Amino acid sequence: MGGWSCFCCGDLFGAGEDAAARLPEPFQLPAPLPAWPQGRDFAKGVICIGELDIANVTQLRNIWSYSGATFYEPEEVPDGFHCLGHYAQQNDRLLQGSLVVAREAASCQLINSRPALEKPLDYTLVWTNAGVYEDDNSECGCFWLPSPLEGYEPLGYVVTRGPRKPSLEAVRCVRQDLTDPCENFRSVINVELTCQVWKTRPCHRGTAGRGIPVGTFFCETNSVNSKESGIPCLKNCDPNLRAMPDLEQIHALIKHYGPTVFFHPQEKYLPSSVSWFFENGATLNKKDMKMGDPILAGGSNLPAGGTNDGEYWIDLPDDDTREFVKVGNLKSAELYAHVKPAHGGTFTDIAMWVFCPFNGPATIKVGLASFALQKVGRHTGDWEHFTLRISNFSGELSSVYYSEHSGGGWVDACDLEFISGNKAIVYSSRNGHASYAHPGCYLQGSENLGVGLRNDVARSDLSIDSSTRYKIISAEYLGDAVVEPCWLQYMREWGPTVTYNSRSEVDTVLSFLPFFLRFTAEAIFDSLPAELYEEEGPTGPKEKDNWDGDERC
Repeated sequence: MGGWSCFCCGDLFGAGEDAAARLPEPFQLPAPLPAWPQGRDFAKGVICIGELDIANVTQLRNIWSYSGATFYEPEEVPDGFHCLGHYAQQNDRLLQGSLVVAREAASCQLINSRPALEKPLDYTLVWTNAGVYEDDNSECGCFWLPSPLEGYEPLGYVVTRGPRKPSLEAVRCVRQDLTDPCENFRSVINVELTCQVWKTRPCHRGTAGRGIPVGTFFCETNSVNSKESGIPCLKNCDPNLRAMPDLEQIHALIKHYGPTVFFHPQEKYLPSSVSWFFENGATLNKKDMKMGDPILAGGSNLPAGGTNDGEYWIDLPDDDTREFVKVGNLKSAELYAHVKPAHGGTFTDIAMWVFCPFNGPATIKVGLASFALQKVGRHTGDWEHFTLRISNFSGELSSVYYSEHSGGGWVDACDLEFISGNKAIVYSSRNGHASYAHPGCYLQGSENLGVGLRNDVARSDLSIDSSTRYKIISAEYLGDAVVEPCWLQYMREWGPTVTYNSRSEVDTVLSFLPFFLRFTAEAIFDSLPAELYEEEGPTGPKEKDNWDGDERC
């Protein structure tokens, strides 16, 4: 889980039979892609980003393996396009890699007096393991950084088996004003004291970000482990984002990829539609008012816009129907889709929001023992989500973001569990509704010590098929094509703030622990988000950081 997971880079090995036997198998989605509806430039294979056309090559040829990872070049670059660098990934997972290739856009050749792409002048040898081959270094690996013409940038490294310098035709460098900064975010290999290889991603992400990941890697040959990458990525200089899907294509994507959400078999607090929640007695409360007002079905009487100033909040009905509403209504439930550009419009993010009238209390796990709490974690009005990331080159599902309380993480398509064709599974945790890719018990705390808050997920008869039970509530890039519901403009809290000493529950549990474990467990619980110890309703989807920004990971 976020902040507590560890990563293993695999065993060290060089090129040869052992390495070849362990090369990753290429990944394919379980079912073929459909013929997407025609419209805009979505899923047409080539995307114009201003002075450049770019394409995405998914057929890769391995060059060399080392330290539990393999390095690849494009199997075949389309006519007129040029490679920008090579790809790297670990061998302990399926191959789901790709490299962006580029060519000068014919319609933009006269915009700038300098071409968008140029050959490198030379290469600099950045790292090699040739020293381990005393008699024959033809099997060694070398990382070469292209030396660009002034005003141009290399976007990746070239890998060779053996010490021979690459051809100047192997890659192209890109004019600086057509690039955007990158950051290192995931280690591929770490050869102690010599080099570390990183996957990179654009620094500027979210709906306004124009950085485009190329698929290349960054090689760091010192021990600094800096976050900033030494190579940039591409930048989409076309404001039209012409490869984003239109409304008909969005519906086709959701119907093809919409996951099934499974709730725990012992889940008490199920989702409902927002309209069902309002129609069954939810009230709008205002500071210093004695009684709340009923909320209309569409939320038209909710205060719109502004910020969460604490003046208003939504609450459950204050009568005999309170417990009835609290447990939700699965039959009415639907998912609310927010569609937005990612990575400079080369990907589409479909964030699918789930609403539950109530979030149940947490369960603490310490070693083999578990303690059900009464207060910690509970609150009225729970908004959770997961996000589909889809390539605008082909319409292929790339990954799914699973939101876990205040964090979460991306899971590549090759690591997903599918239930029907290309529909992934989302497991919702008992009481807390955090989402996970696989069943099990996930700890919010320390997995290694077995201390934290339990997130239990399992398949059951309680489920929602988001491919059929959804509404598109926002797609700002399409202008007026999608009308946002009134309740989406409500920026205040979807539940009241209830003040009590909920931390005392945790302290009671800690008091029963052996002395040697008590302080370790206390430190872990102190590090958990403060909202776990407060009964306070969350704000709605539009107030979340990921509405305009990238997912938190």
